[in-house]
Amino acid sequence: MTRVEFFFNVENKALQVADLGSRAVGKGRRLMVYMGSQQAAEQLGNFLWSNPPIGFLPHCHATHPRAAETPLIIDWRSESLPHDDILINLQSQHPPFFSRFRRLIEIVGLDETDKAEARERYRFYRDRGYEIRTFDANGAALS
Repeated sequence: MTRVEFFFNVENKALQVADLGSRAVGKGRRLMVYMGSQQAAEQLGNFLWSNPPIGFLPHCHATHPRAAETPLIIDWRSESLPHDDILINLQSQHPPFFSRFRRLIEIVGLDETDKAEARERYRFYRDRGYEIRTFDANGAALS
């Protein structure tokens, strides 16, 4: 069953993705970042060219010819996903395909609308029997 984790009160979601991505890729894991739009995906991709500052996270879209061998995929579409390791959701709704992944990470910002949408996703996963772990922005466990 997919392991679900929420990171709450995140001031900068792109920075949180870079941090989680660096740690996961360093351990040989693969990530899919599910974005709300093509523009948002491109903005995150541009951000990752210089973050982390002393490293580089290889990334591309799911339809790129090298997607199967690239550790971090950033996309807004759900077709042709090249792996099923870690999914980071940056959309306001739950990803309809999340259960194919080993781990799902929800990143929740400071905005009240974002928090309300996250509570809905939390209830969705909880009501379906998924075990949920919660963390604050610095990674300290809340539950």
